Amino acid sequence: MPSTSADVKPSKAGFLTILKFSFFLGLGILFIWLSVKDLTENERYEIIQAFRTANYNWVFLGVFIGICSHILRAIRWIMLMEPMGYKPKLTNTFYAVMVGYLANLAFPRLGEVTRCGILAKYEKIPFNRSLGTVFTERAIDMMIFFLLFAVMIVTQIGTIREYLDETIYPKLVEKFGTIHYSRIMWITIGSFFTVFALILWIFRKRLRKFTIYQKVKSLAVGFWEGLKSLTQIKHPWLFVFYSLAIWALYFLMLYVCFFCFSATSSLSLGAGLSALVLGSIGIMITPGGIGLYPALIQETLMLYGIAMVTGLALGWIVWTTQTLMILMVGGGSLILLSFNKTDHGKSGKD
Repeated sequence: MPSTSADVKPSKAGFLTILKFSFFLGLGILFIWLSVKDLTENERYEIIQAFRTANYNWVFLGVFIGICSHILRAIRWIMLMEPMGYKPKLTNTFYAVMVGYLANLAFPRLGEVTRCGILAKYEKIPFNRSLGTVFTERAIDMMIFFLLFAVMIVTQIGTIREYLDETIYPKLVEKFGTIHYSRIMWITIGSFFTVFALILWIFRKRLRKFTIYQKVKSLAVGFWEGLKSLTQIKHPWLFVFYSLAIWALYFLMLYVCFFCFSATSSLSLGAGLSALVLGSIGIMITPGGIGLYPALIQETLMLYGIAMVTGLALGWIVWTTQTLMILMVGGGSLILLSFNKTDHGKSGKD
């Protein structure tokens, strides 16, 4: 029997998902290869020895701190949903956060959709509203990241100036430098959206009759409600404290791991800040920072006089343990969710 269009669309969507996943996974593998391809036999031996001799008590402490940061993220997310009349259980919210991280290992940004879907299923919170709060969360996290980036520049400029000038800035200029001067591109984009908005306005009465219009409108309204929740938080200063505490725990999660090697145990807080900020860039680019995160940690620590093999070993230890934590806790959360179906979460206001 010939296949219908309904059969073709899912298969096409599945193919695109696999293609995107393969691209980001391949990018991560490329960074792994680049970080180890020039290692000599002696250097590879030294890295293996570093793994064997590391004090993993500090690493386990880092994992515990990481879990605490995820619990705080779940609490902060609940605070964003309360103004809309929803108060999900902390356990289900934490499970959703961890499953979201697990999904992000497979494909970047998939986790945001996944965790909203979990709350929609187990807490009956409309997907579009929780998605708005997630975008609010991400915007706040990016603001804090850029703040930390600025603090790193001010406090560590003497150490990282050459690295930024030769590695970071050229890539930023290459990617964004010509956009500002491309007037034709901006005029084209502006014209397109103007014409598109004009068409929507002219045919608005006809469009209202279509189901897809109602769905898009519902999604937009719910999304806006989620964004507005930031201005209606009951305890704004507590929300700010949680937001800063999450990043403070991110910092400690990495910094305590410095003590697993004697060579890195005397590094300053400034070195930890640089490693946190530059390492975070790797997590933004590849799924979970695969390949790129250890390489960036290695290059950062070399600026502070740490041998290449020690820095690379530390980067791989931190990345591996944190990834295993997400796999185990995220996988466990997925299992626990299947035994915990609830309608709890609505506190009265729609």
